[in-house]
Amino acid sequence: MSNSRDSHSVLMGYLLWIFGFMGAHRFFYGRQITGAIWFFTLGLFFIGWIIDLLLIPGMARDADDRYIPGPVDYNLSWILLVFLGLFGVHRMYMGKWITGIIYLFTAGLFGIGWLWDLVTLNEQLSEVNRGYR
Repeated sequence: MSNSRDSHSVLMGYLLWIFGFMGAHRFFYGRQITGAIWFFTLGLFFIGWIIDLLLIPGMARDADDRYIPGPVDYNLSWILLVFLGLFGVHRMYMGKWITGIIYLFTAGLFGIGWLWDLVTLNEQLSEVNRGYR
């Protein structure tokens, strides 16, 4: 069972690792720079991608220590961002209704807002969860 301090699931990391050669799991764990490197180099030519199989539990622990858990779930938010982000569903889930509706009618502000959220979602969620304390 998960600890109350858990914010980022190891299972979710492994599911995103399937697309990890594009950096998905690294963005999820808040490692934006290496996520971008993985994106542009196909997971450091697939070698880094394979090595990450061993590193995911440590990345999950680091993310749990770094980000504030709360009622707005990181795992669900990331699922919503990845699959429905252009429609703003992840923003509506976080309680950001105005920007969520703007994303809905502009395809995530023409994709640029969606890309921004890939890089900043963890920080946004920590801020939202900090407000519930």
